Amino acid sequence: MDKLSIAGLLVAVLGIIGGQLLEGGDPAFLMQGAAFLIVSCGTLGAVMLQCPSKIFVTGLKMGGWAFVPPELSKQKMVYQITAWSSMARKDGVLALEQQVGMNSDPFLKKGLQLLVDGNSADSIREVLEVEINAFEHLRFSSARIWESAAGYSPTIGILGAVLGLVHVMQNLSEPAKLGDGIAVAFIATIYGVGLANLVFLPISNKLKLIVLDQVAQREMVVEGLCCIANGDNPRLIESKLQGYIT
Repeated sequence: MDKLSIAGLLVAVLGIIGGQLLEGGDPAFLMQGAAFLIVSCGTLGAVMLQCPSKIFVTGLKMGGWAFVPPELSKQKMVYQITAWSSMARKDGVLALEQQVGMNSDPFLKKGLQLLVDGNSADSIREVLEVEINAFEHLRFSSARIWESAAGYSPTIGILGAVLGLVHVMQNLSEPAKLGDGIAVAFIATIYGVGLANLVFLPISNKLKLIVLDQVAQREMVVEGLCCIANGDNPRLIESKLQGYIT
């Protein structure tokens, strides 16, 4: 659980509600179902129209990473690769064959299998870099759907405000209701701008940082496997891999 993300969202929401209270307004007035429906559904529809289904579904699944990020342990991976290098240096790379079945990560399994099959360091790097590029492209494209939502929601909010004003214009014969009607109309703009800048854009940026971290760990794995293929000293491998953590 990313406590900083949760705290940041709470601070933003409480700041808006607190400002409304200081202005003498009623926080409950900010809760307008029609405005929220227009902004949320309009933004969702625009993003769905823009993205292929695979990227859209992946992006939605990744959204939870902003609050519960996937577990990454680069230091643990350094120890693991160093242990593999010691094993390969002592008993040969074929001794790592049993490690292939013990790993659930498809990327690690593929890299180890390439190593056990006796491929050169250059061949291993070439194959795994293609895998990394495909991984990075999918994850970055998926993270950008939240950035796209941040671009659409303010405009959809303005659309909701215009629709609200049209409704107000239809009730000009009742001047007492005009003030509240106009205020409700502009709630849609608040939702659009607020969701874009307090939710969608921050989530997109956090997801990009997580993807960069995942890519860095995979690059570290590639470097370690290539060093093992070259027969480098385990201590040298560990020192080199520590650079990814620093």
